[in-house]
Amino acid sequence: MTKADIVSEIAKNTGVEKVQVMAIVEAFMDSVKGSLESGNNVYLRGFGSFIIKKRAQKVARNISKNTTITIPEHNIPAFKPAKSFATKVK
Repeated sequence: MTKADIVSEIAKNTGVEKVQVMAIVEAFMDSVKGSLESGNNVYLRGFGSFIIKKRAQKVARNISKNTTITIPEHNIPAFKPAKSFATKVK
């Protein structure tokens, strides 16, 4: 399902115009991105959490040059579904 599909589904179910729904969906995504960029997690009860995971420093190999490189510690965004949501998907 794409963002356009989500917007169409919401517009059909609520009777709101697609342009307004697209603006709301974009604002929601910008809000989640901004929160994660500032280091805060986003919790949506019954749906899941958008969290920041910390990846440890590790040593990797470049096979073509036969060298090793060190990948520094870094943060990545992740989604953790709520238990009730995960059991419905299973």
